[in-house]
Amino acid sequence: MLAFYFALLLDMPRPYWAMTSVYVTSNVLTGATSSKAVYRILGTLIGAAGAIALVPNLVDAPELLSLAIAVWVGAFLYIALLDGTPRGYVFMLAGYTIAIVGLPVLSTPELTFDVAVSRVQEITLGIICASVFSMLVLPRSVASAVAGQADAWLANASLLCANVLIGGSHDPKREDERMRLAAAASAIDELCNHLDYDAATSASIVRGLQRLRRHMLALLPMFSSIEDRMVALDSGGGMPVNLAMICARIANWLTDGSQGRAEADLIRTALAEVRPALYPDADWTGIMAASLVNQLRNLIDIMQDCRALRLAIAEGRDPEQLTLAFTLDVSGHAAAHRDRGIALWSAAATTLSLLACFAFWIGTGWADGTTAALFSAILGTLLASADEPLPVFRNLYKAVIVVVALNGIYIFGILPRVTTIEMLMAALMPMFLLFGWMAARPATAAIGALLANFIAVQLTLQPFYTADFASFANSSVALMLGVGLTGVISGIVRFFGTDWIARRLLRSNRETLAAVAVRKSWQDRVAVASLMQHRLALLAQRIAAVPAEAKSDAANLRLLRTALNIIDVRQASLDLSLPARSAIEMLLARLAAIFATPGAGQLPDDVLGQLDSTIPFTLREPASETRNQAVIALAGIRSGLFPEAPAYQPLSPEPREIAA
Repeated sequence: MLAFYFALLLDMPRPYWAMTSVYVTSNVLTGATSSKAVYRILGTLIGAAGAIALVPNLVDAPELLSLAIAVWVGAFLYIALLDGTPRGYVFMLAGYTIAIVGLPVLSTPELTFDVAVSRVQEITLGIICASVFSMLVLPRSVASAVAGQADAWLANASLLCANVLIGGSHDPKREDERMRLAAAASAIDELCNHLDYDAATSASIVRGLQRLRRHMLALLPMFSSIEDRMVALDSGGGMPVNLAMICARIANWLTDGSQGRAEADLIRTALAEVRPALYPDADWTGIMAASLVNQLRNLIDIMQDCRALRLAIAEGRDPEQLTLAFTLDVSGHAAAHRDRGIALWSAAATTLSLLACFAFWIGTGWADGTTAALFSAILGTLLASADEPLPVFRNLYKAVIVVVALNGIYIFGILPRVTTIEMLMAALMPMFLLFGWMAARPATAAIGALLANFIAVQLTLQPFYTADFASFANSSVALMLGVGLTGVISGIVRFFGTDWIARRLLRSNRETLAAVAVRKSWQDRVAVASLMQHRLALLAQRIAAVPAEAKSDAANLRLLRTALNIIDVRQASLDLSLPARSAIEMLLARLAAIFATPGAGQLPDDVLGQLDSTIPFTLREPASETRNQAVIALAGIRSGLFPEAPAYQPLSPEPREIAA
């Protein structure tokens, strides 16, 4: 209402746009509000410029203008879906702003520039009001939210790992917990995108949170690797007693926050004492024990670093000054899953919905047909990421009926009796407070924001009461027509559903593994780990559509662990002899060919044989740390790809001819 009041004072022609902009921009976190404000202004400028360029030049050719606007909206929506970050809001808004600015002035195209300017001014006013209010009234920084969620995540991760170290055997409940942790980590990543706009947060805290998140990325695959190795040792004759005691000690260290660096150092010393040597005739038990010791050492290092980073963040110290135990490649960049095919299909559905509304407008000559197209552009864009559009639009249609009913009550029952701004605020406050409360709750955020925006736009509040029933009826029918056409066409075009999207996510992991194996750009551990864990988070949202076996493999991060082990073995092989390096490259080439083949199904049995002949080749190399790392990585590939296979038995390596 503050934005609406200032818009009235400044004599802006459409003050309700300023009010609507507040609801769109506002967020409980100050940094998120600021980032959305910047992106909303940029998107509005681009969309307004598009309207100025297209509408006056094509207004006499409605078919061409309709096609141009539909393609514009679809193209920017495609870019927004591919971006997937808060920055994508620029492209999303640039898409449908051309409809908001251009369609209402088709009968008076000479006013396009004036309307575009007023749109930018009114939205900017609303953004300023939302941003100032967010900073002054109960401000909450993004950094504090990220830190709080990271603390909760690390606490749950510590409990999960302690359960693994004490429990040992596979437990389906741990799979569900890993998927929940992956989804929570994805939510933290989304919040981290707003950190740069958190004015109250120092650069050192931002760097500390980003480094903390990188360490967290390594934990989930490590937990499942530790579990696999403990199961292998149990099935191969039992866990060595001294190693089992160390596992219990680590579990206690993880859950008891009072035990610090001194206990961690003692555990490292104990691990070094029990680590078995890898001789050329080492069996599976020895390799698994060495691998488990290696993973436990990394676990201690990472968790100790996370505690140190969290303490530095709380005290406002620069994390760059910390001496961390676990080394990460600082040049690595996190990556997120993007599906170009689904993005293109969703953008095409919105484009076709717009064209259908335009065809209805041109065919009937109904002036308010453009209003249906306007709402089609907005709703098609906002709901483009829904897996199943029809149920979403059915629920939305119910909300639209509520909007129409409330508008009718206000326009013809309440507003005619309002004579002052104070009375208007009192009349609107109950309804908009309810919608604001709904918009602030994650469970009702989407419907709350839509109700607030639709009612604000449909009320078209002006300094003077000018409503009439004919315009109300036409705009209401146009709104319902736009929602209906968009829902039906989106449901027809985007027919694939949740299960098809889940299968594409699973197939994408195989494609990434093939790219890693063939040395095709994906050699960044941080990028691979973040990408495949993001897919796990996306699968968690669609878990009902994932087959049980695929769910188990995904939750245990088998393909991710295999990809990371491929990166490790390739790096370690650089210090090995030519025969061993050749054996490893032949194995990786075989894996790349298999995983690059769509619908390849289960791995051929001879791949296991090739793995079991590559391991002794590597074991016969001169003893060194890189040789041990290569053997452990090969064992990790075997464990990840063949979890049910019999234990590896030492074999004589097959002779290989090396090209001159």
